[in-house]
Amino acid sequence: MVYLKADSAKNKYDMEQFINIMKMLRAPDGCPWDKEQTHSSIRNNFLEEVYEVVDAIDRDSTEDMREELGDVLMQVVFHAVMAEEENRFDFSDVVNEVCQKLVYRHPHVFGDVKADTSEKVLDNWEKLKRTEKSQSTYTDTLKSVPLAFPSLMRAQKLQKRASKAGYDWTSAEEAFGKINEETTELKEAMADADKAEIAEEIGDLLFSVVNVARLLGVDCEEALHRSNDKFISRFSKAEETIIKDGKNIKQLSAAELDEYWQSAKKNDFIQ
Repeated sequence: MVYLKADSAKNKYDMEQFINIMKMLRAPDGCPWDKEQTHSSIRNNFLEEVYEVVDAIDRDSTEDMREELGDVLMQVVFHAVMAEEENRFDFSDVVNEVCQKLVYRHPHVFGDVKADTSEKVLDNWEKLKRTEKSQSTYTDTLKSVPLAFPSLMRAQKLQKRASKAGYDWTSAEEAFGKINEETTELKEAMADADKAEIAEEIGDLLFSVVNVARLLGVDCEEALHRSNDKFISRFSKAEETIIKDGKNIKQLSAAELDEYWQSAKKNDFIQ
C-alpha cells in the first residue's frame, strides 16, 4: 500500500501517515463528506467516540478498546488537520502542549518537588493548574468546569472545587438534611402546579443528592449508570414473567405491575 513504509517489518501505519491520510481525505479531490466537516459539525461525534471507549473499558474488551481508542485519536487528528488548514495550530502543537503540561504538572517526577502520596500529587496538580490557567479566585475554578459535562458530573465537580475553598458540609449526614428541605420545597411547587418552579426545585433536589453522594465517596454518574442497568434487568425479568403467564403488560393494573416488579426484584437477591 502507498502509505506503508517499505522497510516496515511489521507492515504498520505510523502517526505521520495517519495525519497524511486525514489530509488527503480533506483535500479538494478527497472525500466529499470529510471535506464538508467543521469543528462544530463533528462535535457530537467526538463525544460518541469517547463514550464508546468507556463502554469498551467497562466490558473489558481488548479488541473494542483498541478500535475505539483509534476512533478517538481520529477525532483528535481530524480537528488538528482542520485547525492547520485555518493556520491556528497543527498536530505537533497539540503533542508539544500536552507534553509541556505533563512535565509542568509533575514536578515530583521531572523536578525536585517532594510528593510521595497520591493526595499530595493531586494537591500540587490543582495548585499548578490554577497558576497555569491564571485562576486567581475559586470562582474562576468553578467557571472553568466545562458546560458540556453531563449535569451530574458537572455538579459533583463544582461541589468538589467549592469544597477546596471550605465551602462545604461538615458531613454527609448534615448534607442529607438539605435533601429533606428540597423535597418539601418540591412538594410545595407541585401543589402550586408551577412548572417552572417544579423544574427548579427538582434541579435543587438533584444537586443536594449529588452533595450527599460526593461526601460518601460515591460517583453519581457511575451510581446512576448502575441503577439504569438494574432497571432494565428488572423490567426485562418482569416482562418475561408476564409473557409466560399469558398476559399483556399494557392491560395490567398498577398493583399487578408492582407485584411482578417486586418478584423480579426479589430474584435479584436470590441469584
